[in-house]
Amino acid sequence: MKKIEDYIRSIPDFPEEGIIFRDVTSVLQDAEGLKLAIDSMIKLLDGVDFDVIAGAEARGFMFGMPIAYALGKPFVPVRKAGKLPCETVSQDYALEYGTATIEIHKDAICPGQKVVLVDDLIATGGTIEAAAKLVEKLGGEVVKVIFLIELAGLKGREKLSAYDVASVITYEGK
Repeated sequence: MKKIEDYIRSIPDFPEEGIIFRDVTSVLQDAEGLKLAIDSMIKLLDGVDFDVIAGAEARGFMFGMPIAYALGKPFVPVRKAGKLPCETVSQDYALEYGTATIEIHKDAICPGQKVVLVDDLIATGGTIEAAAKLVEKLGGEVVKVIFLIELAGLKGREKLSAYDVASVITYEGK
């Protein structure tokens, strides 16, 4: 039986020399790999009491939606600024060179709701930290944060130390 690592394509020297890019599109393109990835992420939620799943644009949608569907939970998209049609709350976060902003509909999370955040990969943790702040602004509680891949060398887990964080695969480098 194949492991999820067998489906992840590693591309050396992308986007710059010395970096190994962990490509999840190779997981998405293989039906068995996709099923294994989703099932493995669902297992990270065993015993977790929650009301809603939120996923960060765009790959958080790809993994969060099927998890929400399989578990019979609603899904809330966390989008780049300017993409949502109704009233939103926003959160800025730092990028390597500059800042970015993500938003969530103001009525997407109700006070007291327990939320699981989903994304494909944790690197520095900035996007999901911003998503967690959005959930909290709306009165929700982040009860778990899950990823398919963790790049431990970028120390994103440290940035998210206030949360229960889990990943299916951990790569020690960047």
